[in-house]
Amino acid sequence: MKLKFLLFLFLAGAQLQAQEYFPKNDGVKTTKTGTTVFKNARIHVNPTTIIENGMFAIKDGKISAVGKNISVPANSQTIDLNGKEVYPSFIDLYSEFGVEKPKAASNGNGQPQYDASREGYYWNDHIRPDNDPLSVFNFDKEKAGKLHKAGFGVVNTHLADGIIRGNGMLIALNPDGSNGDRILNQRSAQYLSFDKSVTSRQSYPTSKMGAMALIRQAYYDAAWYAKGKADNKDLALEALNSNKNLLQIFTTDNLLDELRADKIGDEFGIQYTILGSGFEYERLDEIKESEATYILPLKFPDAYDVEDPFMASKVSLHEMKRWNQAPANLKILAKNKVPFTLTTQGIDAEKDFRKNLIKALEYGLSKEDALAALTTVPARLLGEENNLGAIKEGAWANFIITSGDFFDKETTLFENWVQGKRAVLENMNITNIKGDYELPVDGNSYEVKISGEPAKPKAEVKLGDTKIGSKLSFVDNWMNLLLSSPDTTKTEYIRLVANVPSETDKISGKAILANGKETSFTASRKEVEATSEEKKEATKEIPEVKPVSFPNNAYGFTEKPKQEDILFTNATVWTNEEEGILKNTDVLVKNGKISRIGQNLNAGGATVVDATGKHLTTGIIDEHSHIAASAINEAGHNSSAEVSMEDVVDPTDINIYRNLAGGVTTIQLLHGSANPIGGRSAILRLKWGESAEDLIFEDSPKFIKFALGENVKQSNWGSRSRFPQSRMGVEQVFTDYFTRAREYEENKKSDKDYRKDLEMETIVEILNMDRYVSAHSYVQSEINMLMKVAENFDFNINTFTHILEGYKLADKMKEHGAGGSTFSDWWAYKYEVNDAIPFNAPIMHSQGVTVAINSDDAEMSRRLNQEAAKSVKYGGVSEEDAWKFVTLNPAKLLHIDDKVGSIKTGKDADLVLWSDHPLSVYAKPEKTLIQGTVYFDIERDKQIRERISEERNELITQMLKAKNNGVKTQPVTKKETLHIHCDFLEEIH
Repeated sequence: MKLKFLLFLFLAGAQLQAQEYFPKNDGVKTTKTGTTVFKNARIHVNPTTIIENGMFAIKDGKISAVGKNISVPANSQTIDLNGKEVYPSFIDLYSEFGVEKPKAASNGNGQPQYDASREGYYWNDHIRPDNDPLSVFNFDKEKAGKLHKAGFGVVNTHLADGIIRGNGMLIALNPDGSNGDRILNQRSAQYLSFDKSVTSRQSYPTSKMGAMALIRQAYYDAAWYAKGKADNKDLALEALNSNKNLLQIFTTDNLLDELRADKIGDEFGIQYTILGSGFEYERLDEIKESEATYILPLKFPDAYDVEDPFMASKVSLHEMKRWNQAPANLKILAKNKVPFTLTTQGIDAEKDFRKNLIKALEYGLSKEDALAALTTVPARLLGEENNLGAIKEGAWANFIITSGDFFDKETTLFENWVQGKRAVLENMNITNIKGDYELPVDGNSYEVKISGEPAKPKAEVKLGDTKIGSKLSFVDNWMNLLLSSPDTTKTEYIRLVANVPSETDKISGKAILANGKETSFTASRKEVEATSEEKKEATKEIPEVKPVSFPNNAYGFTEKPKQEDILFTNATVWTNEEEGILKNTDVLVKNGKISRIGQNLNAGGATVVDATGKHLTTGIIDEHSHIAASAINEAGHNSSAEVSMEDVVDPTDINIYRNLAGGVTTIQLLHGSANPIGGRSAILRLKWGESAEDLIFEDSPKFIKFALGENVKQSNWGSRSRFPQSRMGVEQVFTDYFTRAREYEENKKSDKDYRKDLEMETIVEILNMDRYVSAHSYVQSEINMLMKVAENFDFNINTFTHILEGYKLADKMKEHGAGGSTFSDWWAYKYEVNDAIPFNAPIMHSQGVTVAINSDDAEMSRRLNQEAAKSVKYGGVSEEDAWKFVTLNPAKLLHIDDKVGSIKTGKDADLVLWSDHPLSVYAKPEKTLIQGTVYFDIERDKQIRERISEERNELITQMLKAKNNGVKTQPVTKKETLHIHCDFLEEIH
């Protein structure tokens, strides 16, 4: 009923000047509809146009005229704004104003919920494009008042719940109108996020990559539904199709998510407007390439309280740099032509918005760009440039009146007019009498200091060093000052009265002395020395803004390393080819490739590296890794074949650099083991400092993670509601999905309007051998089972990873064509590992299985060279073959051995120069190259460590200085670093 009523009001009040048809029973119906003319104002028509001593008129809620001189209609009300400035009221493009937050669903029986709870809607409760804020909207006068004080006249509000969240609503903060007047556009935008609806406990998605896959599937399903192919009615998909031409606003939580959102938009030809983080400067090139407009919160990190050296050591360099750099973000974006608008989201609009905006200006943002971000930019995005964001004829009469430059902290906001309705913030006709005065009266010379707000001034009076009791009132520009007698033994007063119609250096009026006699007085404003606080403010220095590094945390490069031509001379070269290990050999790297191998090679213009007494190898390849990821498991379904680890690559993970320092150049970033059919893999080159996209191995083969055993049947997770719950059930999951995928493929061939299913598309690729399987495995019986199931569907398992019972069926693995990627000697960390032995890798190798040693661990991956050496001890594997366990063999398993894995002319120059024998515990990588670019250099590392120490010291000094100047600080809090393995479960909210 409420929805119908609000809609009725909206239609009734869509145009304020429309003919009135509502009856009125609480008074007379005649209303004032004349013209109000404002004159002598400094009018900021738009960010680049100012009219000095200008005029404008408003009628029926709209601006009817503006200019240097305009004709004044008869019977107009005129308001003189001499000395005042007028700006368009601001627009907040991202708001939750007036929209009631939904209540969270109850926990039920504590078990996960896998099916949707809404009937007639999409199969996933978190897709809610049908959300309509009109149904839960209530105008909040208190919050509107705070927004008025910050200069805002219009907000774009929405129901912030779900992954696809439904439409927004454009609201004028009209202090006197009805909702019918205020609702400018009932469907102004569509909002999206990576966060689930609180109203549903449906498990899927549990991860960021799951949310991304779900958005993609919803888009595909909406397009299919629009063709009339569905047998059922889906109100969510209908709403999604209805909203597709609206402005699309995507809410994100961090900088990497901004780029992930843009990635989805690019795939579907949608240009999102993105709610950003305020740290866009860190990845400026990628932000520019997105071509998105960013909605940015004016929220800057507080300095840390670093007085305690021990606590200061717990603050990361990245956190310190963000405090230092974030206020310059807007200036940097504006300089680089990245469009943005500003929001009050996440801050107190009344207390912090203007203060933080002025801080951004102190860091270099221009006033023109600031004003555009608050007016013309959001108006253009909303398609409301003719109605909002400027003071021009025909636009809504939305404007603020100030005492001066809005961007000066001393300026007072007097009034905020919205749709021609006035919200008085401060009385603009009150004279500002603040100042220090000399007051001679009754034979004494008093010192009077008047401070406070113009409408509520306070007085402090002294006679010499003696404080005199006083009481000041200032109403309608009449000052009344009561002074107590300097003789504290007497109860006597002097009363001063003066009219102060305009600001002046002299206040003159009548004084009534203690004896009742009347006389005149004149208080003269005097120049006084600034207080210590005022001096601090006047001499306030903007801290030196530190340059961005790549990535912008510890060990980031000041400049991204570039590809080099390098000649390694006189090295011991481990070729991993028929030539074996070559002594006293030169290797020439040119254009990112291995150009020549031999002795006494000509360097040409290449940098020469003397490798005498050192070992040169190809880079280590970790077949099973979970570093450089923002998510590992999508645990919401028993199959998550639709998700991709490429979506959640984290190029800022310090483990990338640490792995480079351990000689690792390539990894397979695998999905976890939460379900039998996991997500798609990402093969990465560890190019520290590059973007997530640039880390992905070019033209890499397609892989997916399968899993068997305890994890997928949720033995240790307390879940009893998801199939499968047994190892037998796991087999049936595979058989069912493969059968359905074959049926899907046939349907796809016969129907050009088939429903595209991302999950089925991936499984079809597996069946057609276009995508390889890496299967998490432990127990012999399950390994046998999966090979048989695969053979029944005419494909093979590429790699069994972990495979700690591989020694029991190595012959069958060889016959099947499966490789084994195992641990060197892990054992007994859970029940299904009890039969693991350190001879596993050598036994599989002896049977002709392609064997790799992997890490599945961010720490172990740094010393995979030592893990490989264990196979020499356990099983007598040759040093060369053991070395291949972490280089050539994982390259073969990943089908990239044509590019990496050995030192051969024409292959990529992914190389490591070791200080010693690479299988020795004493060996250290001195240089690690990827495609001819040095991403780790042990000498450069020493310089970086010195730079980190110097930079930390400089930033700590800046924070200490800030605290001493009264700047707000935050306490240092303990932050745990997650150690991620296959079974790590994250949960998005």
